Amino acid sequence: MTAARSTTARSAGRRLGRVPATAALLALLAGTLAACGYGSKSDDSASAQPAASGKKLSADSVTIGYFANVTHATALVGLQQGIFQKDLGGTQVKTQVFNAGPTEIEALNAGAVDIAWVGPSPAINGYTKSHGQDLKIISGATSGGASLVVNPKKIGSVDDLKGKTIATPQLGNTQDVALLNYLAGKGYKENAQSGKGDVKVDRIDNKTVVSAFKQGQVDGAWVPEPTASQLVAEGGKRLINENSLWPGAKFVTTNVVVSQSFLKAHPDVVRAVLKGSVETNAWIKANPSGAKQAINEQLLKLGGKKLPDTVLDSAFANIETTDDPLASTLGSEADHAVKAGLLQKPDLSGIYDLAPLDAVLKSEGRPAVSDAGL
Repeated sequence: MTAARSTTARSAGRRLGRVPATAALLALLAGTLAACGYGSKSDDSASAQPAASGKKLSADSVTIGYFANVTHATALVGLQQGIFQKDLGGTQVKTQVFNAGPTEIEALNAGAVDIAWVGPSPAINGYTKSHGQDLKIISGATSGGASLVVNPKKIGSVDDLKGKTIATPQLGNTQDVALLNYLAGKGYKENAQSGKGDVKVDRIDNKTVVSAFKQGQVDGAWVPEPTASQLVAEGGKRLINENSLWPGAKFVTTNVVVSQSFLKAHPDVVRAVLKGSVETNAWIKANPSGAKQAINEQLLKLGGKKLPDTVLDSAFANIETTDDPLASTLGSEADHAVKAGLLQKPDLSGIYDLAPLDAVLKSEGRPAVSDAGL
């Protein structure tokens, strides 16, 4: 794994104080990348991205973190189509692929990643643990795309969950919080940290959840797309589409976050990435068939494999790419983490910096988005 390099002193003091921690993290992340499902390898080689050309911005390179999930369609498509590199000109795009948000936030905090597509719960946790010092949410990316899929032979309704084992991708990730919050709302008693309780919550990565489901090791899983649709293809039943739990069927699944130190040192690079994000989302909406093809091509390029058409069609239909961070739903997701026992009541004031996004939207003749007072 290669940390981003910049032409300023943004990382000098920060990295010198974190050398041991960063070295340990890089070793951990190497194992994490090897354990990922689709797209398990690093994507920072020169052959993986278009060559940087044109005028260099204030950084030599920018490292983008994301998941090989359909819920990160903006990152997948924008990288595959070369949109980010086009907008960055002579500043080279480098990437790192993660399995779940908490590890990605650790990488962002350690300086191994500069900008990341990540779920709301890890972003909230990372912001509060650093007392508002490490990251900012700078854009939305995806709404929807998460479901509880179960073995219909064992679970016919929510009442059948007691005594069953349900998987989530990682302790404290967005789907983990969603499951724990849902169980609490139904009166089930859970130990959020251990996963023990009326329902056993088993944290396993998306690479192995499908095989665990097929082998009967878990009875269901609350997971993002495309894993949810993969489970359905293996005979699972979509017991809860999380869209149904939210007003207007909209809730933030993926945000774009940035290291505050990188934002301060390289605002031009951040704006270029956001320009690429906005352009990519517009392209996805205008070209859904092409977007699905680009997603599959990027998954294959990452060293994994393409999704079957039926799985990809299902997964893509369950998400909506968006520039709007849907900030009002972020507060609700924070409340869910508190209710689940994973977080004390957080102070989220200042978690958003939407000025760079609003500048891009204004240049496109579009209105600003709301931070819902956060």
